[in-house]
Amino acid sequence: MTFNSASLAFANPTQVWLELSSTDLDRAWEQSQAFSTTARRWNAYLNRLCLNTVLPWLQQEYDRHARVFPHLAALPSFWEVVNGVAIAHLSPPQTRIALPGPRLILIPSEAIDCTEIQVPQEWVDIPSWIGDYYLAVQVNPDDGWVKIWAYCTHSQLKQKANYDRHSRCYCLKEEDAIADLNVLWVARQVCPDEPTRVSIPPLPNLSLERANALIQRLSSPNILLPRLEIPFPTWGALLEHSGYRQRLYQQRLGLNEQWSVVDWLQKRISQIAQELGWQKIQMQPSLAQARGETETPQPILSKELVIAGQAYELRVIPKADISQGIWRFELSSNKIGDRIPGGFKLRLLTEDLQPFEDNEDIAETAVDLLYIEVALEPGEGIVWEIEPHPENCDREILRF
Repeated sequence: MTFNSASLAFANPTQVWLELSSTDLDRAWEQSQAFSTTARRWNAYLNRLCLNTVLPWLQQEYDRHARVFPHLAALPSFWEVVNGVAIAHLSPPQTRIALPGPRLILIPSEAIDCTEIQVPQEWVDIPSWIGDYYLAVQVNPDDGWVKIWAYCTHSQLKQKANYDRHSRCYCLKEEDAIADLNVLWVARQVCPDEPTRVSIPPLPNLSLERANALIQRLSSPNILLPRLEIPFPTWGALLEHSGYRQRLYQQRLGLNEQWSVVDWLQKRISQIAQELGWQKIQMQPSLAQARGETETPQPILSKELVIAGQAYELRVIPKADISQGIWRFELSSNKIGDRIPGGFKLRLLTEDLQPFEDNEDIAETAVDLLYIEVALEPGEGIVWEIEPHPENCDREILRF
């Protein structure tokens, strides 16, 4: 290692230099193995080094609530196809300086020549992905350091950057970016309401048949850059549906179905589902009897959620025998005696996000639970939604 923070900071005091230890390098490499090709593995490695270094620094210096968006378990499905990682925060911080806006996008690169920020179009033109600030991060594993060398806003990218249609990146010249990161923190304090984003058009809806065909086509690891294979609006719509994005990632790695509720109940819950909080529990006879069901304990699925700072539980319960295909989704408070506030909604959608009859339960006033019962064909997929949106949650396609 040749890292010398004092000399580097003296050379350019406006930039942030962070050291990488040998432990950091080893840990990031261990976390970057589940990808389809060597190139995607290296991309994940650079992103891991960037994230593992910059996020703790943000949490220590500016906002202890800073976190990955949408959550850590989702990152491989992003890095399999695109560069970059988003940082958000949970609540208005009580620390000495507020984190600048609700979302930062870290764009790591190992390029030596820092003459422009290259931001993949996905982080700029997918409505649910866009950020307020984009931080250009140079990662140098050989010399053991990470440098945040400039930043810009979404508005600057859309108004001043050149769009490279071959790489599908917005390229902002160094002189149009801001090198001094302190300017960002000061601007957030002095002008917290200053607009950082510009409006962008929505992406088209994809039918289930279209999405399945695209995932099948792009799932071959021989397609090194699937993001450049189809028109951007179609690609963006495919990625914005996180259930489709997860399927694309799994199929490019040749993994079996990871989201089968029947398999979870009859065998075991997949690792990724466990990472996202799903667990198998035994329904107590008293609860089953209260619901008019048999007293025989049966396994059900449970997921803890945090909504507006309070703990809730989502349950997926087979009605009678699993082979009958009748399922009950329940949402209740995780605290004995607490009720679901008025205004909450539990909603089920088809795999391609279409509503159907009796797919929603709404709490007009405070209630003990919300529930929906639905009959599903073998292999059919369903998506659940809750309003207000739970923290650290991404859209999931549960397969039955």
